[in-house]
Amino acid sequence: MNILTRFFKQIIHRGHNKPEDLSSVGELRKAFAHRYHNFKLLLTANNKALELMTNLENALEGSQSFGMSFVRANCTATAVNVFRIIKHLDELSPGKYTELYKSFKRIHADINSALEYRKTFHRSKLVLPIFEVNQDILDEVGAKMANVGVIKNTIGLPTPDGFVVTASGYERFVAHNDLQAEIYRRIQSMDKEGIEDLYRLSSDLQNLILGATLPSDLEDAILKAYQTLEASCGQGVRVSMRSSALGEDSSDTTFAGQFRSILNVSSESIIYSYKDVVASKYSLPAITYRFNRGIPDEDVAMCVGCMTMVNAQAGGVMYSCNPLNVRDRSILINSVWGLPKAVVDGSIDPDLFVISRNEPFEIIQKSIKEKRLEFVCFPEEGVCRRELTGKRRQTESISENQARELARMAVILEAYYGRPQDIEWAIGADGSIVILQCRPLQQLELPEIHENHKNSHRDICATVLASGGETASPGVGFGPVYIVRNDVDKLKFPPKSVLVTMQALPRWAPMLGSAVALITETGGITGHLANVSREFGVPAIFGLSGATETLTNGLEITVDADGRSLYLGKIESLLETKPSRKNLMVGSPIFEILKKVADLIVPLNLLDPDSADFHPGKCMTLHDITRFCHEKSVDEMFSFGKEHRFSERASKQLVCDVPMQWWILNLDDGFKQDVEGKFVQIDNIDSIPMLAIWEGITAVPWEGPPPVDAKGFMSVLMEATANPALDPAIRSAYSARNYFMISRNFCSLSSRFGFHFSTTEALVGLRSSENYVRFTFKGGAADLPRRRRRAQFVGEILEYFDFSVEIKEDNAFARAEGCNQEIMKEKLRVLGYLMIHTRQLDMVMSNDASITKYRQKIFDDINLKVLRLGTKQ
Repeated sequence: MNILTRFFKQIIHRGHNKPEDLSSVGELRKAFAHRYHNFKLLLTANNKALELMTNLENALEGSQSFGMSFVRANCTATAVNVFRIIKHLDELSPGKYTELYKSFKRIHADINSALEYRKTFHRSKLVLPIFEVNQDILDEVGAKMANVGVIKNTIGLPTPDGFVVTASGYERFVAHNDLQAEIYRRIQSMDKEGIEDLYRLSSDLQNLILGATLPSDLEDAILKAYQTLEASCGQGVRVSMRSSALGEDSSDTTFAGQFRSILNVSSESIIYSYKDVVASKYSLPAITYRFNRGIPDEDVAMCVGCMTMVNAQAGGVMYSCNPLNVRDRSILINSVWGLPKAVVDGSIDPDLFVISRNEPFEIIQKSIKEKRLEFVCFPEEGVCRRELTGKRRQTESISENQARELARMAVILEAYYGRPQDIEWAIGADGSIVILQCRPLQQLELPEIHENHKNSHRDICATVLASGGETASPGVGFGPVYIVRNDVDKLKFPPKSVLVTMQALPRWAPMLGSAVALITETGGITGHLANVSREFGVPAIFGLSGATETLTNGLEITVDADGRSLYLGKIESLLETKPSRKNLMVGSPIFEILKKVADLIVPLNLLDPDSADFHPGKCMTLHDITRFCHEKSVDEMFSFGKEHRFSERASKQLVCDVPMQWWILNLDDGFKQDVEGKFVQIDNIDSIPMLAIWEGITAVPWEGPPPVDAKGFMSVLMEATANPALDPAIRSAYSARNYFMISRNFCSLSSRFGFHFSTTEALVGLRSSENYVRFTFKGGAADLPRRRRRAQFVGEILEYFDFSVEIKEDNAFARAEGCNQEIMKEKLRVLGYLMIHTRQLDMVMSNDASITKYRQKIFDDINLKVLRLGTKQ
């Protein structure tokens, strides 16, 4: 009987012993405030670091362009926030995780090493004559002038004489004026990367360069090279100054039309013209092109070619293959009267010759356009635009024999380079053909659907707004029309719009990065803007007469470049065939730098908090550090109730209908009003997590302990006899009272129900990323197998309600975090209910039928009663 008496005393016991008050309530509140403050600061820094990491991941996976300023800014900001995370964790647990500083220092050093990438240039002469230029010195003269040297010296086709101001010359000019540091400073200080901000930056940097002086050795070398050219080509020979930047005219990055060429330059203007071409490195088209293609500013050394001027009677551009279809081997020639400038800048519609590539170079197609003007050289210096009159407007600008000779040259050049070529040429006053430059031609592999789309508007039930012109770049685009007539319009261009212009001018190129399609009234497929539109994958129709008059701003249209048609509204059947836009950044220097630093920042290796590798020294990335710190910071907050003894003298007893003693310690702002006496009403509680727990506790009245079979009853008797921790007369974790430590958003609950002990700690507020709840459930009066099954039973229920659960022996551990306030309150209601209704269930854990019965009852109660509490508020 003594055993039975002792057992039933334990069931109904209400202890009155007060734990020793080891700290004043003021000290306790101060400790909580310090810990809570640093925890919130840690979470804020953690959220910012993860947001920055997402930015880096999106940049790698998406099609958005970015520059080195983006990479450096995001890497720096991420590192700063990760360091803050470590610092705040150190405040939460002084000296406990100091090894994190070593890991951070190591990773940060590797990131800085990757960001310090600089392309190095081989040093050579400041100026080189063209007869010394070849492909081997491409990094000193740029691809454009290296190709001119190869054409002249190796292939043997005619090109103008001249010289090149090399990359070493450019570096000498920049270093002499300390320009790079100032340029870098201005680029880095730019807050935004909108077109208006880039326009301002472009103007500032070009003026900076134009105002700089050439070092005497460079100026002397340029003038001496010109004098040598005079000696062979005649006194006062006029020259053209052409950009030949490193990376320009390569197979992947053409920079077509992005830099400046200055034609018909006199000896007096050579020095200034050199600076003018160098300054065009920072023209708006060039800056945006580099930005969109991921090319660091310091990688682009501006070499400048200086060649004798060809006073052309006709000129143009030819492609050794069709750029729009890799299977079409025909040679395409665009020609105009006068200088080829009118073709490359798209200012007029050129004549078109399509020629077979085999002898005798049969002319497959000839389209002679009305040519309203031509560009010619002024006698003194410079070029002018001259109106064409009479029959010349309608007359072909080159003869069929000249077209065949051009085709022959195109075949020779393609055979030498082993791939299709984009070739600029001119015919001099004596009728001789001169090659001015060539570069690799980017050809497009067209899906069959594009061929089927030609004239497809006949099969589409939609309003055709206009049709005709030429396909300059294939594809389909949809968006609102925006007509650009001047630079003011350009600054206002809205992203994801259809760009419509009169002329296919290179200066419209900056908008292609955000345009969904391009329409021009003039221009040919061999012009610079056509090149860039194909490179950027922007569908384009050139030469569509009357487009600026037919269309109006804001009108939503579908542009079918393959079918050369414009439709009113959105034509889904066409847009379904639209290929995804390629990421122009992939493979670029900046993209590769980002990949390298992202590998040190983004990957997450520390996954399992229970693993031996979950250790500060195992952090290989900044993400690992944030993961470790976040996990440990929640642990440190959760341990607050364990490390700080509850002070009953400073607490208030809760007045309630639940037949148990509940004590509440207000750490900060957990009460609505100050309480003078010993008791506090539930209506005066202002703690969000405590109220949610309490709603779960009181939602369904407890029906008492479950009926116990003989085996279960004896198991309880034996355990109560053998386990002194279950004796309420002996001070232990199980003899503690039920108490809350609360603030407005925080709650730590330690509770004993019968022989079961649980702790719940939660932080719940409006910032989802800061919210968390942790729960432990242990103890019991039955034998260990039953207690294990009871822990598993509780764990299964919590997993059903989306908690992360871990079972160790007879202990259940659960956690949830990152949810919004309402979801966190729901989870706390579930925990409040389970704390009451799972007590003493260990006594029936050997009976499968009872387990099934109580599981169903618990699910019904939670789903039908507990979770519905939130909908009534």
